[in-house]
Amino acid sequence: MDVSWETSVTDSINTVYLLFSAYLVFVMQLGFAMLCAGSVRAKNATNIMLTNVVDAVVGSVSYYLFGFAFAFGSSSNPFIGTEFFALKDVPNSSYDYAYFLYQWAFAIAVAGITSGSIAERTQFSAYLVFSFFLTGFVYPVVAHWVWSPSGWLSASSSSSLFGSGAIDFAGSGVVHLVGGIAGLWGALIEGPRVGRFDAFGKPNPLRGHNATLVVLGTFLLWFGWFGFNPGSFDKILVAYPNTSNQGNWTAIGRTAVTTALAGSTAGIVTLFSRRLLVGHWDALDVCNGVLGGFVAITSGCSVVEPWAAIVCGFFAAWVLIGLNILALRLKFDDPLEATQLHGGCGAWGLIFTGLFAKEEFLVQAYDSGESGVVRPYGLFLGGGWSLLGAQVVEVLVIVGWVSVTMGPVFYALHKLGILRISVDEEIAGLDISSHGGYAYTAHQEDNPRFYADYVRLQN
Repeated sequence: MDVSWETSVTDSINTVYLLFSAYLVFVMQLGFAMLCAGSVRAKNATNIMLTNVVDAVVGSVSYYLFGFAFAFGSSSNPFIGTEFFALKDVPNSSYDYAYFLYQWAFAIAVAGITSGSIAERTQFSAYLVFSFFLTGFVYPVVAHWVWSPSGWLSASSSSSLFGSGAIDFAGSGVVHLVGGIAGLWGALIEGPRVGRFDAFGKPNPLRGHNATLVVLGTFLLWFGWFGFNPGSFDKILVAYPNTSNQGNWTAIGRTAVTTALAGSTAGIVTLFSRRLLVGHWDALDVCNGVLGGFVAITSGCSVVEPWAAIVCGFFAAWVLIGLNILALRLKFDDPLEATQLHGGCGAWGLIFTGLFAKEEFLVQAYDSGESGVVRPYGLFLGGGWSLLGAQVVEVLVIVGWVSVTMGPVFYALHKLGILRISVDEEIAGLDISSHGGYAYTAHQEDNPRFYADYVRLQN
């Protein structure tokens, strides 16, 4: 059957929009790399940069071979997909290459989150193992639950949980909570970095070496988030029935606004809160606060009013501050605060959506604005407990699933002796002990500059 030129143009514009969004999300890998590099000490800069590259390249292969199939490869299995391995039978009526590329960009972001939690003390081979497993299996299963039409948590399922399904539009839970909980187990099993806590349990600051890179990374992530959240509509040329000038294009604009407002509010709250707590204006803390706001709004970005996004960002900042204080008291060491930021703010984002989601926006995002559709919506807006219940279930099952999968993986790597580097290597720095030299040529004279010098000192 011939396709009309109007349909061809519409499909082309939608594909270009999705591809452009995928490119924006991929730019977030550069943002992660800059943020991570600036947040660690100079002697580990090469290592953390290389792990970000490895997360992308290993994740690409594993998601192509297995991940996409597990996430979207079945129309009947509510737990895991069972077809489209290595993109067999893609493109089809449901998915094309542009959709795969967009979902791939999400998948490799998860491993980047986890890498930050175990930075500065992890053997390079361990990154290869957990990145492949996390991107190819653990994350895709959760994506299937929430984003596949046949998933048991999906808001698009014909038999949705509590008549609602979980609303996790762009992945506060699917992406960020998964990465955060995986990082939690990695950091717990490895233990703190050498010197992070003294003999009496008092924390010693091991601050990152380059605030410029942290700020640059934050802005790159901010830029990429405009593909992460608004891009999750997949299509831009979808008109809403019974309206003269509304469609996905209006919802996409609103989603970009809520994203910016949540991150900005969290940044402002963090700025003044940390000033009161530590006595100075801290650029690194503010950057993490901004990112915490983005993580939290990612779940409900398309289904809440702009004013609600400000509420989301305000509480996201306090969630992050509170979890950082708790982490110090428990002697938990996460160099990038990834567990607290992505795990804690991701969980808050899911709960927030259950409280503030607006029914009209839910119908627009999940039913293309179809008239007569009724959906459970936010508790605080009078929508009852169904949606909030589904959100709580998503938090609990993600924490459980990632714990029973990634926990044993990290424990097995630990028992095999391929998880953590030796104390001597950690003190010298991973750059010189594992990667042949420092990231920067200017270094202290009493430290070895090249790998051969390091080996000579060891002998």
